[in-house]
Amino acid sequence: MLDWTEHGFLTAGGKQLEYACHGPKPGDKPVIVMLHEGLGCTALWRDVPANVAKATGHPVFVFSRAGYGQSDLADLPRPLDYMTREAVDVLPEVLDQIGAEGYVLLGHSDGATIAAEYAGRVSDVRIRGLILIAPHFFTEPSGLAEIAKAKEAYEEGGLKEKMARYHKDPDNTFRGWNDSWLAPGFKDWNVAEVIDYWRIPCLAIQGRDDQYGTLAQIDEIETRTYSPADIAIIDGAKHAPHLEKPEETLAAIVEFCAHLDQMEAAEPEGL
Repeated sequence: MLDWTEHGFLTAGGKQLEYACHGPKPGDKPVIVMLHEGLGCTALWRDVPANVAKATGHPVFVFSRAGYGQSDLADLPRPLDYMTREAVDVLPEVLDQIGAEGYVLLGHSDGATIAAEYAGRVSDVRIRGLILIAPHFFTEPSGLAEIAKAKEAYEEGGLKEKMARYHKDPDNTFRGWNDSWLAPGFKDWNVAEVIDYWRIPCLAIQGRDDQYGTLAQIDEIETRTYSPADIAIIDGAKHAPHLEKPEETLAAIVEFCAHLDQMEAAEPEGL
């Protein structure tokens, strides 16, 4: 088990990845592992991890994937199945090093997809629940159009300078995400089948005005999952409801975690 320190580095997928810990050391309650979006990192969660830890009483662990924040750079170009590879090849090593007995995966955007894929592709009894903020399971023309706009903002509108405040190499960060999503072959990307294999409760959160994905992404969960699924559509929020409507989003997370805690407490010993 790694030291439960405020900041540190671990090695997973052959890369040094930065991490930060919030709340109590791992114990009876599952550790909430937070997986950032396609241009995010540990720092860009801002005060969300600390607030989640305080409000739920769960330990919270955040880390930056390769190519993000102060972690090692990613190998480019990324393969079009890069989110699947993060779920299957890298995330298991991260969880093993945390060393907890139980986990809740909380992801945003790309991070939500990685969490969803882990739950559907990897048999891991330690995973007790999923919290998916603005997940995507397939491409949509409107989302791809927004990603094309992001490319213009990066090249002409000052986005690169903003990203340089948080990422070691903003070019590596941006190209690793944007080039993959705008690659011709990515239009057919679809991993919705992973939902069929979930056997744990899920909370799906999406801003009603999300510019990167329609509510069809959430409908896919409701249509396909065999497990309990709570849905929270946040009015007045776009792609980042945890930052745009923090109180409403945190309330949904707290309620979901409280239900998980109740189920854990009711489980007979030995199961």
